[in-house]
Amino acid sequence: MAELPDSFEALLAQAESAPMPRRGDLLRGVVLSIDAQGAIVDLGLKRDGVIPRVDLDRVPTADSGPRVGDKVAVMVVDPLDGDGNLVVSLAQARESGDWLDAQRLMESDAIVEAVPSGFNRGGLIVTFGRLRGFVPASHLTDLPRGLDEETRVVHLKQMVGRRMPFKVIEVDPQRQRLVLSERKAIRQWRQDQKGRVISELKEGEVRKGVVTSLREFGVFVDIGGADGLIHISELAWQRVEDPGQVVHVGQEVEAVIIRLDRQSNRIGLSLKRLLPNPWQQAAEHYAPGSVCKGRVTRQTGSGSYVAFSDGVEGVIRPSEDGQAPASGSEIEVRILSLDSERERLELELLPATEHVAE
Repeated sequence: MAELPDSFEALLAQAESAPMPRRGDLLRGVVLSIDAQGAIVDLGLKRDGVIPRVDLDRVPTADSGPRVGDKVAVMVVDPLDGDGNLVVSLAQARESGDWLDAQRLMESDAIVEAVPSGFNRGGLIVTFGRLRGFVPASHLTDLPRGLDEETRVVHLKQMVGRRMPFKVIEVDPQRQRLVLSERKAIRQWRQDQKGRVISELKEGEVRKGVVTSLREFGVFVDIGGADGLIHISELAWQRVEDPGQVVHVGQEVEAVIIRLDRQSNRIGLSLKRLLPNPWQQAAEHYAPGSVCKGRVTRQTGSGSYVAFSDGVEGVIRPSEDGQAPASGSEIEVRILSLDSERERLELELLPATEHVAE
């Protein structure tokens, strides 16, 4: 119990100078009494603290409840309720250490393993120390989207009791909100795993992998715990319009590592560099003045591009009359010049095979 002042004047001065406690403050005091309504705690302030019975009942049975004379820590719930009481919570004070742990985990981006203890229609309930955390359904990787209510409940029920990784993404003791995410934990684990894999890789190394996804700009390949990107320009020596024309999801491929960015965890891969470079033999097949047959692949401001069967591509510069062969057409061209080092091939459309662009 707090030491009593030796005079009425000193008691009055202490009461007037005592700071007004605020909601969320942690205070220490001594239990004065316990009854069916709750407990009274001497906090050394001008008012004693009141612990409601409902709060005492929140203390887990595994923990020893307070007894008269015990020194306890409490958290201010209401500095001044309707009856003029200073309402404090023993349960919330005990939980405060768990709130601090949760805050530290969130700030450090740490991954924690936990076992869901229950679920509701919105997601999973996870026990975190003395707290109850919530994992929204949108933050679960194994829960398919667009499920009906009954199927959704079945999926959530199957996750209860399974040890899972989580990241703490929201900590709000005032609103009693502790939110976790499995999806972000998995994403970070993959990034960490990718970082470990990248640290062991070397440019020029050939790795086996499995195609995991196709995008307009290229292909992602898992090379043992880390996804690398094969840009569309690195899929083949000839121009590729659709990556699906070269590979498919689930296909096993060999690729060479052409770029490593350890700072951003990015891996650049290439398929075509494991294949013979047609430009290295171009001098044998495309001598200036010779005639070859190819297919018009595209039209740009710089001219009409013509691809040959070995992957070499040349360009016919725009003519003064504006005529150009139609895209997709098979044409004969004459070789004007070849620069194998710069991979440039200048072509001329043979007069007998001119086409007028539509």
